[in-house]
Amino acid sequence: MLNQKDLRPKDLGRSDEQLIKLESNQLMPLLPPYDKPGMEPALTDPKPAWREKYCTSLDGYVGIDTLTRPKTKEEEDEFVRKFLTGLEKIFSDANNGVLQPLLLSFNYCAKCDTCSAACHIYEASGKNELYRPIFRSEVLRKIVKKYFTTSGKLLGGFVGADIDVNWETIARLGELAYRCNLCRRCAQTCPLGLDNAILSKEIRKIFSQELGIAPTPLHAKGTVNQLTTGSSTGLAKPAFLDTLEFLEEDTEEKFGIKLKFPVDKKGADILLFHNAGEFIAWPENPVAFAILFDAAGLNWTLSSDIIGYDSVNYGIWYDDAMAKKVALMQMKAAKDLGVNRMVMAECGHAHKASAVVADRMALSDMKVPVESCLPILWEMVKNKTIKFDPSKNNFPVTLHDPCNVVRQMGIVQPQRDVLKAICPQFREMTPHGVENYCCGGGSGFAIMNYLNFPQFRDSVASRMKFNQILGAFQGVMENTSIPKYICAPCSNCKGAMRAILEHYDATEKFNLQYGGLVELMVNAMVSLKKPFFEFLEE
Repeated sequence: MLNQKDLRPKDLGRSDEQLIKLESNQLMPLLPPYDKPGMEPALTDPKPAWREKYCTSLDGYVGIDTLTRPKTKEEEDEFVRKFLTGLEKIFSDANNGVLQPLLLSFNYCAKCDTCSAACHIYEASGKNELYRPIFRSEVLRKIVKKYFTTSGKLLGGFVGADIDVNWETIARLGELAYRCNLCRRCAQTCPLGLDNAILSKEIRKIFSQELGIAPTPLHAKGTVNQLTTGSSTGLAKPAFLDTLEFLEEDTEEKFGIKLKFPVDKKGADILLFHNAGEFIAWPENPVAFAILFDAAGLNWTLSSDIIGYDSVNYGIWYDDAMAKKVALMQMKAAKDLGVNRMVMAECGHAHKASAVVADRMALSDMKVPVESCLPILWEMVKNKTIKFDPSKNNFPVTLHDPCNVVRQMGIVQPQRDVLKAICPQFREMTPHGVENYCCGGGSGFAIMNYLNFPQFRDSVASRMKFNQILGAFQGVMENTSIPKYICAPCSNCKGAMRAILEHYDATEKFNLQYGGLVELMVNAMVSLKKPFFEFLEE
């Protein structure tokens, strides 16, 4: 095993059983009270059976559960051939959707390393060489140079084509593409505007579109499930309608509010899209949206059409073909109802998938305008459409900025204005806004809960975010009588928050709570007779 400081991109082709091993004492230190011994779960080694079946030889973690070792030399050769074929395709006109930024990022990196200091995973790992944003990019450049340039074919190592390419090399590169959250903080920081995350995404695409290999939660249990049942959760239409009915009854019983979810309302102004996971994991979120939209007198509806009630589009993380199928079906659901606009609820990747990605995939006659819910929520507060009592939220609140909403779409201020108006003890994380750090659950990490990958996510990928949370609540962190609320207006981010708090036992030990923005708004409504949050109930 190499000392991580000696690791070089060409070493991805080495025959070592495992290139590097993360140690707890090498990770970025955490702020109080998690700076004390015994406050952090230990890192563990992969099981021997995993080493035999999967690619654990990168760093000991398994991010792609469908990437299994070949049984014969012929299988290995075919794997390498298909990868190289896919690699050639991403640099062709067939990849025109991202070809220009891909070529710019591939060809013009100045190796200034500015991106490393911007990467939460690199910093959290204790500045491990393996996780530098340019490390995987350099591996890809070496492979391209070796197989697709005359100089590389003739001169090899003399021109940087010095990497052995076999199953292990490519499998490690595939795993390394899933050590990046695709948050694009590196691209924002790059003085040339280059995007190392786009190279990670393209590696994922080759694995999925050419090799048929993608993490099960993203593909088989995600996109495929969504295309066949209507939801990535498997929540089919009858179960969806039953869930809405249950939530209506539950809301009346708890709060005395006679709620009625409008479904398939033709010609409504707004088709509201939720991440369907909210109905199962955080049903208080769609309930809060319904309460607010009704109180504000908005003309809105939900769709029960297949995919029309699930804003998820996991394809944007790993497979363009899958992303397009989902995006077009979601647009069709809105078009069929004749709504004026699609409004994305609190799901970050759905914002980008529908407002940015789908806009480039759908023909003009199929497009329906897509908006974020956040400006609409601020309008409710600013225009005093609903009466709010900020004293109901008189506990420390901080805001996590979902990468896709804030950095990648520029929706920065509305959510802050809401919190400043209804939360007297609102405090910002450092840094925040477009400078925010990813929650560690981005690009699929939040739902990749198999083998030992959650350990990498919770201890490394989410480490910077946990430190930001600790920093925001310094001074009150250890006062367990005070609830401390992390506002995360994104379903995947909430999944990461849930995992972090469970990993560090932070809710039990220090009364750290989490949830969305709309829940805070409903909790502050003057008309609500009891707290909307269970943690405020006596």
